[in-house]
Amino acid sequence: MVGEPDFEALVDQYYPLLYRFAFTLTTSESDACDLTQETFLIWARKGHQMRDQAKVKSWLFTTLHREFLQKRRRITRFPQIEISEAESELPEIPAASPEKLDRQTILSALSKLDETFQAAVALFYLEDHSYPEIAEILKIPLGTVKSRISRGVAQLQNLLVKPELIAKGGAS
Repeated sequence: MVGEPDFEALVDQYYPLLYRFAFTLTTSESDACDLTQETFLIWARKGHQMRDQAKVKSWLFTTLHREFLQKRRRITRFPQIEISEAESELPEIPAASPEKLDRQTILSALSKLDETFQAAVALFYLEDHSYPEIAEILKIPLGTVKSRISRGVAQLQNLLVKPELIAKGGAS
């Protein structure tokens, strides 16, 4: 497109302004950096679609604000919980006897896990992903990954100790 601004020039011109706005919203340097960089990533992917180049600045600020709101909604829906804070909530469940377990039973129990925990447990135990990799894949904080795996394993153990729950459709 003719008249399309050079990406580097755009970053040089608007990064400080966007960063200040992001910092005002997040009150965290790292979150402000992430939000600003995410805004420029979106520009790199979609900016070529803009017809009126005079509106670049407002588009960037609007995009940054939308990303901020989206991240806040995600945090509200999936709050970060440190595992140390959740340990008291986790039940003490004896491990199922390994000789009673087969692959089909475990996979069936895994499919009955609460969806919140299922992906983290499967990625860790079945796909051998590390905690940081799982955090990146699921787009959740590292502490939340650890908490979900811990809670998911507890729920899985409960299912495996009580096989009738697998047949009925889940742990309560």
